Amino acid sequence: MKDSIDFATEPIGKLFRKMFLPTLVGMVSMVVLNITDGAFIGHGDCSDALAAVNIVAPIFMITAGIGLMFGIGSNVVASIHLSKKNNKAANINLTQGVLAGWIIGFALGALFYFFQEETCMLFGCSEQLLPYACKYLKWVALLTPFNMFGMIAMFMIRLDGSPKFAMSINLGMALTNMLLDYILIFPLDMGIEGAAIATTFSFTVGNIPVAIYIFKYSKIVHFYRLKLSVNSIRLTCRNLLYQAKIGASALLGEGAIASVIIVGNYVFMEYLGEDGVAAFSVGCYCLPITFMMGNAIVQSVQPIISFAHGVGNRERLVAARNIAIQTAAASGVLGMLIMWTCSTIISGTFLDTSCHAYQVCCEGMPWFSAEFLLVALNIVFIGYFQSVEKATQATVFTVLRGFIFSIPAFIFLPMMLCPEGLWLALPAAEALTTLLIAITYIKAR
Repeated sequence: MKDSIDFATEPIGKLFRKMFLPTLVGMVSMVVLNITDGAFIGHGDCSDALAAVNIVAPIFMITAGIGLMFGIGSNVVASIHLSKKNNKAANINLTQGVLAGWIIGFALGALFYFFQEETCMLFGCSEQLLPYACKYLKWVALLTPFNMFGMIAMFMIRLDGSPKFAMSINLGMALTNMLLDYILIFPLDMGIEGAAIATTFSFTVGNIPVAIYIFKYSKIVHFYRLKLSVNSIRLTCRNLLYQAKIGASALLGEGAIASVIIVGNYVFMEYLGEDGVAAFSVGCYCLPITFMMGNAIVQSVQPIISFAHGVGNRERLVAARNIAIQTAAASGVLGMLIMWTCSTIISGTFLDTSCHAYQVCCEGMPWFSAEFLLVALNIVFIGYFQSVEKATQATVFTVLRGFIFSIPAFIFLPMMLCPEGLWLALPAAEALTTLLIAITYIKAR
């Protein structure tokens, strides 16, 4: 199962392709899963059910952000330790990251499960959408600790040199989820709750091969038995704080997306009602396509850059960074063109063509399409800053794109230009972030 990967000497282009292609396929499978989930809900239940999923989506993103924070943070630290032949320290940090993520996931899952209605109302749910949202949130809450473990552990598998095995796990989860989606939503007529059950079952079962690989088949990275002495607990807290510092921008990135979805739900509800939220949810379902593309690039290039950074090889570091930026630009342009030219097809995939939400979506998606180019570039640049331990810069740009720019854009653009301003809020925030990153990058050079 282990691929032949040498982070120290293998040509950067070849090394990136080995890491990127399996990671991309695994990420795309998750995106296809997400889109299929939304399409089945939109056609197998109703537009209100699709809008309710968009209410719950920020909760899922916040938990995923915590997983990414510890996954990226522990992976960067472990990569640097491995570059210095310190395998024990690498494994200790990876174990600490997985354990912290699982404990937090369990606590958050319990909170969401026992306070379902309060959580949904806090995230912008209306009385009309509340029954649908609670049905979905109940299962998302049960999934949270398992999703957290799988997300962080998947970083370990890639770092161990087995990106193809990680890809096969993602593909298996996606196929299982799509099959169960169809069975539970259509023949069994379980609607939105059937979709939630399918997702929970698929992701939970997907953790089994992840655990088996790490405990039995991994060659370099392993779980390390942590000590419970006062000094060991103190060192664990220190390590986790440093991991969180490095990966904080990933959490903030997911939190930023969650916040703009929450604000977007409120604003679309105010201007266009439930149909507006349903139309906005289609854009939110499509956004993970470019987000996952950027994430696949970052997760593929991160161990390469961090390893080169650890040994002080500037030439390999720059080569890897340039390949990542070029790949992000190409994929972003492609995504933008597809969204612009295929807006009616995309809208019809999620919504019945006879409903008003479909018309709202068709008119808004072309305006929303610029988001896809800008998001890919911003994610890759932020990922680069994380990989070379420039946590402050990564965090600043994440806060800017997710909070400082996006929330005011959602508030003021619709006042000046409606309904176009509703769809242009996120592209405007990403464009300002890209401009500041470009200025910073040019000054640094």
